[in-house]
Amino acid sequence: MIAENGIEASLEEIARRAEVGVATLYRNFPTRDDLIRALHATALADLLPVQEEIEAAPTAWDGVVVYLERVIEWLVADPSLPPILQRMAVIEPGLRPEGRFEAFLTQLVEQAKADKELRSDVDAVDLAVLVTQIGSLGTLGNGYAGQWRRQLSIALDGLRTPGHEPTRLPGRPLKQFQASMHGLSRRSRRRA
Repeated sequence: MIAENGIEASLEEIARRAEVGVATLYRNFPTRDDLIRALHATALADLLPVQEEIEAAPTAWDGVVVYLERVIEWLVADPSLPPILQRMAVIEPGLRPEGRFEAFLTQLVEQAKADKELRSDVDAVDLAVLVTQIGSLGTLGNGYAGQWRRQLSIALDGLRTPGHEPTRLPGRPLKQFQASMHGLSRRSRRRA
């Protein structure tokens, strides 16, 4: 419901889809923000094992790739996360659970640059922005959600230092990007 309708989604409809009564929803989550906090905590718990996976990567560059892949996959898999994260920044502005991860990511980026695998002008914030950009494909629907690996591959080639062989792009490009962005099929464009 949040992915479809944003943070202001109907709590009654959320209860109905969860197959619980509205009273049960309110007993467990007295306010909308209580529900958002619980969803946020669950989402972050799903992401915690990623740091261990990054640490197990054989090189810093591989760790950067793991970070990008896992966090983008997390965002694409659950399009409700961006509005939940935005709302948490409003209701709990001092809460920054990702703070401890930021220092780790900064060290990873610096090591990948020192290893001459990552461009010297890239920093951890660039990677966070990239995650947000590509991860937003999940909010555009299933036709776009499957494009994240292809778009990440393009971005990874741009992050590498010169001299690295470009990767083979996975998947296929969307044939009718403009039409699908505007909800127009080939047939409806012909009729128009």
